[in-house]
Amino acid sequence: MSKEEYNPYSEFLLTIDEAGQKLGLPKDDYKILEKPERELKVSIPIEKDDGSVEVYDGYRVQHCNSRGPYKGGVRYHPDVNIDEIKALAGWMTLKCSLVDIPYGGAKGGIQCDPSELSQTELKKITRRYTTMIEPIIGIDKDIPAPDVNTNAQIMSWIYDTYSMIKGHNIPGIVTGKPRIIEGCLAREGATGRGVMITVENLFDKLEKELEGTTIAIQGFGNVGQVAAELLQEKGCKIVAVSDVSGGLYNEDGLDIVKLREFVGANRAHLSEMEKDSETQNITNDELLRLDVDILIPAALENQITEQVAKELKADYVVEAANGPTTRDADLILEERNITVMPDILSNAGGVIVSYFEWVQNKESARWEDEKTNRKLRNLLTEAFNQVWQTYEEKQVSFRMSAYMVALNRIVETKKIRGIFP
Repeated sequence: MSKEEYNPYSEFLLTIDEAGQKLGLPKDDYKILEKPERELKVSIPIEKDDGSVEVYDGYRVQHCNSRGPYKGGVRYHPDVNIDEIKALAGWMTLKCSLVDIPYGGAKGGIQCDPSELSQTELKKITRRYTTMIEPIIGIDKDIPAPDVNTNAQIMSWIYDTYSMIKGHNIPGIVTGKPRIIEGCLAREGATGRGVMITVENLFDKLEKELEGTTIAIQGFGNVGQVAAELLQEKGCKIVAVSDVSGGLYNEDGLDIVKLREFVGANRAHLSEMEKDSETQNITNDELLRLDVDILIPAALENQITEQVAKELKADYVVEAANGPTTRDADLILEERNITVMPDILSNAGGVIVSYFEWVQNKESARWEDEKTNRKLRNLLTEAFNQVWQTYEEKQVSFRMSAYMVALNRIVETKKIRGIFP
C-alpha cells in the first residue's frame, strides 16, 4: 500500500475488529467504537501580518467517552485531515483504556504549516480555533493537549482564550501548560520518558542489558529529544537521529545534549548543524533501515511501510509516534520476528502525566516532579505487565495484546453503563 492509498482510520477499524475476534466478543459489543461520537470541522479565518486574509480548516473529533472525559492533543500540520484525526482519536481511546486512566479519546488539528506562520499569526489561529471548538470542550467534557507542532505556549493561548470566554480562570481546560500557570513541569518530557520506561521494561523482561545498546530515532521533536537523552543516560548509544530535514549518523554515538541545545536555541533543523568528521548526513529512509538494536519512530504516522518493513534491520521497534507502522508492515515485522512495542503503550507517558496535571488543577494542588515520575513509571509498568501476560497467554503480537487489553476494558465499561436511552 502506498502512502497515498494509506487511510489510518481504515487501519484502526481493521485492528479493532481483529482484537474483538481474538477476544471472542460478538460484534455488537464493540461496533459502537467504529464511529466517533462527534466530528467537528471548523473554519479558521485570520488576518495575516501582511494584511491578507487566510482561511484554515480545523478539526476536533471526540471518539468515545465511556470511561471519562474526552482527551487528546491538537496538532498543526499541512497534512492534517479528518481521517487522520479520527484515527488518532480512536487510538487515544485505546491508549487511555490500556493505561487505565479515566479518559476517553479525542484529537484535534489545524491544516497549516506553522513554520510559515509568525508568532502573532500562530496566536491568532490558536485563539480562533479555541473559540470555534469552545462549545464542545470543557474541564469535564474534553481536555486538549500538545501534539505535533504545538507546545506549552500554544496551550497557554488555549487556556487564556477559553478562560476569557467563560469569565474566570479554568486551568484544567488544557494540559501541557507552563508551570507558572499551573502546568506540570514533568509533562513536557513525559512522552519521551515513557518511551525510555518501555524500553527498560522490555529489556528487563528479556533479561538484556541496556548498556551499549544501539538506537536510531526518527523524529527529533520534543519526544525524540527527551527519549534520546534519557536513554543515553542509561548507557545506550544513540547512533542516529533525524527530523524533517534529514538525519545525522555516527556509529560511535551522537552528542544528544549538544544536538538538543543547537535545535532548541536556534529553532533550527539538524541539517543546519555543523558536524564533525565522524558524523555523516543520512536520509529518513536510510535511518529506518540502519542496522541497530532498537529503532524508535518518533515522527508521524505511516513511516514504516511494507517496503521498509522488508528491509528493516533493527531487532526491536519502540513506537514513540502515533501509528508509525502500517498494518501490512506490522504483519511483515511479525513474520520476521522483529519485536514491536505498540504506540498505545510506549508513547502513553504524555497522556498519563496530562491526567496527573488535570487532577492537580481540579484539586488546586501541586505535586513534586519525583512523585509524578514515580506514578508515571508505576502506571506504565502495570500496563506493560498486562500486555506481556496477554502476549504470552494468547500467543499474539504485542500490538494485538495491547489492543485486546484496552478493548476488553472498554467493552466491560460499556456493558456496565449500557446504551442510552
